[in-house]
Amino acid sequence: MFKAISSLRKSLVLPLHSNIRTLQTFSKYNAQAASALREKPLYQDEEYADVDWDNLGFGLTPADYMYVMKCSKDGEFTQGEISRFGNIQLSPSAGAIYEGTKAYRKENGKLLLFRPDHNAVRMQLGAERMLMPSPSVDQFVDAVKQTAYANKRWVPPSGKGSLYIRPLLMGSGPILGLGPSPEYTFIVYASPVGNYFKEGIAALNLYVEEEYVRAAPGGAGGVKSITNYAPVLKALSRAKSRGVSDVLYLDSVKKKYLEEASSCNVFVVKGRTISTPATNGTILEGVTRKSVMEIASDQGYEVVEKSVHVDEVMDADEVFCTGTAVGVAPVGTITYQDKRVEYETGDESVCQKLRSVLVGIQTGSIEDTKGWVTCIN
Repeated sequence: MFKAISSLRKSLVLPLHSNIRTLQTFSKYNAQAASALREKPLYQDEEYADVDWDNLGFGLTPADYMYVMKCSKDGEFTQGEISRFGNIQLSPSAGAIYEGTKAYRKENGKLLLFRPDHNAVRMQLGAERMLMPSPSVDQFVDAVKQTAYANKRWVPPSGKGSLYIRPLLMGSGPILGLGPSPEYTFIVYASPVGNYFKEGIAALNLYVEEEYVRAAPGGAGGVKSITNYAPVLKALSRAKSRGVSDVLYLDSVKKKYLEEASSCNVFVVKGRTISTPATNGTILEGVTRKSVMEIASDQGYEVVEKSVHVDEVMDADEVFCTGTAVGVAPVGTITYQDKRVEYETGDESVCQKLRSVLVGIQTGSIEDTKGWVTCIN
C-alpha cells in the first residue's frame, strides 16, 4: 500500500491518463488492505462477547470462529484453520434420508421411470420415523421427472446402464441441541451407472456376519437413511478384504435369522417356494423386493415372508439379492462359520427368470400390464 501511495505522489506530474491508472491501482490496494484488516486478526479483543450471561439457555448462539479441516480419500487430514463461523459447502451427495430410483432408455429413445411413487411413500415413512417433514407423493414424483428430463443426455443407451436418481432429504437449519431441524432441504441429483457389483451380473460370493449387526428392533433399520448403512461399513470392508462380494447380516437378538445384505434384500429358493425375511422394522422394504415378489407370484411360485433361519439359507437351492442399485443378482456361494455352500445359477435359474421379466418391464421391452412404468418424454 505504501508503494502505491508513493507512486501516486510521483505521478502528479504525469499526464492525466497515467494519473487515472495510478488512482485505480491505489484504490485496488486500499480495498485489499481493508479486506486484510477484516480477515487477518482472527481473534476479537473484547474480554466478553455481547451476551446476556444471566439468561443463557441451551440453544445455538454462534461464536465468532470455527475450525475447519478436510479429510482426503486416503484418510489423511489436511492442515486445518480457524475461519469465521458461517455456512459450509456441502456436496448434494452427502448422507441423510434418501431414496434411489432409476431412469431407463427404451430402444426408441424414450425415458422410463420405475415406480417412483413407491419411493415417495417410503421417504414419507422414513421421514415420519425421523420426525422430519417430507414432500408429497406428487411433489416427489414431479421432482424426479424434472431431474431425469433435465439430465436426459446422461441416460445410457438401452442395455448400457441407467441413470441413477437420488432424492435426498436433510436437515439444513441451525440447531445445537437434540431436536428437529428448523429447516429442511429436498434435493434430487443423478448419475449414470452400470452394474453395482464388480462381478457385473456374475454370481456373488457372500459371507454371513456374526460379530456385527446392522439394525436392532425399535431402531431405524427400516429407514433408508445414512443410519441404516453406516453400521455395515466396517464389516463390509473386512469381508471385501477376504475376497467376498458382500455380507449377510443376522438378527441382533439371537443371531440366527437372516435379515439382509449391506445394500439389498435377500431371497432364498427351495423347490417352488421363495422365502424372504419379513419386514419388521429392521429390514428395508425394497421397491425391487416388492416387485420381484409380485412377479414370482404371477409365475406360480409360493412367496413367503417369514423369519428365515440361517440353516435354511445353507440348505437352499438358490439365493439371490434384490435392490434398486443391484437389480436382481444371483448368489454363487455363501460362507457361514466353517462351511461354504454353492448354489444354482445360470440361465435356467429362478433368479434369472425373475430378473428377465423385471428388466424387460423397466426398459420397455416387455409390456407393462401393472402400471409400474412412467414415461417422461
